[in-house]
Amino acid sequence: MGWLWTLIVGAIIGLIAGAITNKGGSMGWIANIVAGLVGAAIGQGLLGSWGPSLAGMALVPSIIGAVIVVAVVSFFLGRSKS
Repeated sequence: MGWLWTLIVGAIIGLIAGAITNKGGSMGWIANIVAGLVGAAIGQGLLGSWGPSLAGMALVPSIIGAVIVVAVVSFFLGRSKS
């Protein structure tokens, strides 16, 4: 049950990051989950574990990390399509 909760929170973090960067409409649920989980790891690695925490992820650094992941991935994917 812990993994399911982690995936749900990761999807929500990825969805928030997609909404902040205006790239959420083009991302699917799997991409949101991956962006949320990878962003959480990067955000907590760079910024530490401060602020409110849910499912073992500090929300503020996780969202910041997910925004970075979504921005970088959309930059490279958008660039290769041109």
